[in-house]
Amino acid sequence: MQAVAICGSGAAALAARLTDALEGRVGVVRQVVEDGGEAGSRVSSGESAATVPGDGAATTYRLGADAWHASGPGPSLRDAIERLAPDHDHALAVGFPEADLPTVIVGKAEVPGEVIARVTDPEGPTADVVAAIEAVEPFETLESLVAEVKRAPDADRSGAIATFTGRVRARDGPDDDRTQYLEFEKYESVAESRMRTIEDELATRDGVFEVRLHHRTGVIPDGEDIVFVVVLAGHREEAFRTVEDGINRLKDEVPIFKKEVTESETFWVHERE
Repeated sequence: MQAVAICGSGAAALAARLTDALEGRVGVVRQVVEDGGEAGSRVSSGESAATVPGDGAATTYRLGADAWHASGPGPSLRDAIERLAPDHDHALAVGFPEADLPTVIVGKAEVPGEVIARVTDPEGPTADVVAAIEAVEPFETLESLVAEVKRAPDADRSGAIATFTGRVRARDGPDDDRTQYLEFEKYESVAESRMRTIEDELATRDGVFEVRLHHRTGVIPDGEDIVFVVVLAGHREEAFRTVEDGINRLKDEVPIFKKEVTESETFWVHERE
């Protein structure tokens, strides 16, 4: 699933048009502002939420400061997108200028993150924006990868799904400085190509049907997930062996570089190894 933010005046209108232009299931997350209206919408706060464009999406979340469209404490933006990831192809976060997501800008708005496209007229052609969204690195979770392998042609022959999740460790020992976050960079085409090769080679093993590897990039705070390995296999023995070999080969063979930021220092890990 590709996940992007859309910001600026007319963002809601553009999101509505992209919902129709993008292939597959599209989820939309909208930000509800204090007056009851929606960020990026030209609809006045007195109109019904049902009149806001974009309800043609397969799923729509409306997130406020203290509640969401159902009841009780609302999910964060990341929580909402993670809920969409297992069964949607795209997620559009409308009106979140601080989102840590590739962003489509409508008009002259400025955001701190990566801008993948700028649009002057939200009613104009969408082909270039669709192409930019399709090129975004997929937003994956453990649940989305498990859901993907369960849809494999040989899934009815599998009796095991084994997974590995690597996460940011705050500290090794009780007296160590706390790690605040890790930042990962990779040679995009080389890293992705190498991971796909590892997946294909591991999937040729007897009793192994599908292998998926995913490594996040950018800044990842302590406690968050970094890397996933998912294996669909006939039995647990080959599933467990392949998961272990998968994460070991990813760490040894894929060009990904890690910067560690602790309470007292910042350093590239490969320079200390």
